[in-house]
Amino acid sequence: MEGEPVMPPVNKFSMEQIIDAAFTIANIDGIDGITIRKVASQLGSSIAPIYVNFKDVEELKRAVVKRVVDVSQRLLKEQNTGTPFGDIGYASLQFAREYPVLFRDFVMKPNDYLGDYEQEMGDELVAHMKKDPELKGFTEEELKVILFKMKAFQTGLSVMVANGLLPEKLDIEKMKEMLDSVAEDIVTAARLRQKKE
Repeated sequence: MEGEPVMPPVNKFSMEQIIDAAFTIANIDGIDGITIRKVASQLGSSIAPIYVNFKDVEELKRAVVKRVVDVSQRLLKEQNTGTPFGDIGYASLQFAREYPVLFRDFVMKPNDYLGDYEQEMGDELVAHMKKDPELKGFTEEELKVILFKMKAFQTGLSVMVANGLLPEKLDIEKMKEMLDSVAEDIVTAARLRQKKE
């Protein structure tokens, strides 16, 4: 009919597309940089489709944190060094290189999202460690202590990677050698402590 306004087609976005857009923003501006308006702009839409899928920006941020966990787990599964510490360390270095803003967000800034990430990744990492014959005989608590010590070193190295603070001659292979050496030292020290008890 003439004279009636033509309604433009409604853009429909899946939850996955919205999370992708928010993840892209987080990778540039950090988790706290995610706003509903920025996500809508990234999608080229109004804010309506976002509110259809998420009740508020906090729920969307939690979905992005879940995506970060998924990416971290994928990077861990892609490693095949033969040692869990090698796998964990290399995955962390790779994450720090590929997603430096998110890495700094999760590791260097206090935030409410880190607890969820730490819990999920911590359980995954201890389960990964249990597969290593070199770590047989350690209790779950001992494995957590070993993991924490290794993580302290690996996090420091990864922070240096994310912030471009390493000398150029220290390439990824040299960093992997360092991680292996420190892991061996930590496990050897833990074995010695076990024998003393």
